[in-house]
Amino acid sequence: MQTTRETTTPALTSVGIDIGKDVFHVVGFGPDGKIAFRKKIRRLALVETFRALPPCIVGMEACLSAHFVSRTLRELGHEPRIIPAIYVKPFVKGQKNDYNDAEAIAEAALRPNLNLVREKTQDQLDLQSCHRVRSRLVSRRTATINQIRAFLIEQGIAVRTGSRSLRNSLFEILRNRESEISPRMHDLIVGLYEDWLWLDERIETITREIEQISQTEENCRRLMSVPGVGPLISTGVVAAIGTGEAFERGRDFGAWLGLVPRQYSTGGRSILGRISKRGSRYLRTLFIQAANVILMRPQNWERFSFGSWLKEAATRLHRNKLATALANKLARIAWSVLRHDRAFDAHPVEATAI
Repeated sequence: MQTTRETTTPALTSVGIDIGKDVFHVVGFGPDGKIAFRKKIRRLALVETFRALPPCIVGMEACLSAHFVSRTLRELGHEPRIIPAIYVKPFVKGQKNDYNDAEAIAEAALRPNLNLVREKTQDQLDLQSCHRVRSRLVSRRTATINQIRAFLIEQGIAVRTGSRSLRNSLFEILRNRESEISPRMHDLIVGLYEDWLWLDERIETITREIEQISQTEENCRRLMSVPGVGPLISTGVVAAIGTGEAFERGRDFGAWLGLVPRQYSTGGRSILGRISKRGSRYLRTLFIQAANVILMRPQNWERFSFGSWLKEAATRLHRNKLATALANKLARIAWSVLRHDRAFDAHPVEATAI
């Protein structure tokens, strides 16, 4: 007679998975708090291995494929918990190896007051991938433009800053300085310019796709009611935090973006420094850019509910500090819009959205 999995496997309280590219290291804890098993499995054996285990808490670090593994285990009846890697490190005992990492993850998964990473849907992962591809292409385009400038400077030719100036004058320079630029260097620069055009086309295609998603997604449309928030920020926020359920309040979201001062306090003395720069660097950059756009148009500040605060802060803060403080406020407003399912302001804003 075939036995059930409950009778063939020991009772478990938590299991930790150290996710690798092809190999997973798994450590399970029993009800007595001791290690029940330790094993190494292939990625393809994940479903078979956990189907034989009784339902339990399964912890894993927030890393590549963690959301896919989490969805797979949830379908098998387990309770997956995705943990930020920084919260797992204090539980690592002894030397670092895959089994010790898996054991630390299993222990961290049992902590009741640990902030977990929300499991992302496939739509969120797709949208996040669009942003990452666009960010990489923009970086490659910047590197290509800088390399063209470097090659020209090596020939003693300096071009005014700005991509438009370089684009408008490049072929005129190549034509007028033909005697100074070798044919090989000429061909290299022309090839780099063709790469530049291809990157422009790819960036424009992905940007259009992101803009289309922002028009069809209800949460994105609500977020775009916030001053300075456009398709990039709205879709980036939705891809990162969904409806914001992972944060109890807006200030927690601002802290996750790294827009709050770094704290080093001891003995009852509070010491605050520069911003922590933790969390999503990409979103933090976008929010600061949106804040700078708003600061460029002081004539529009009165139209915002935070206009009086912004005017008062502008008299006592350096512009960079003011931009960071405004970015933090915009992030908190964005979280509130997501959590309360309502637009920020019914009136359109003239500030350029990002």
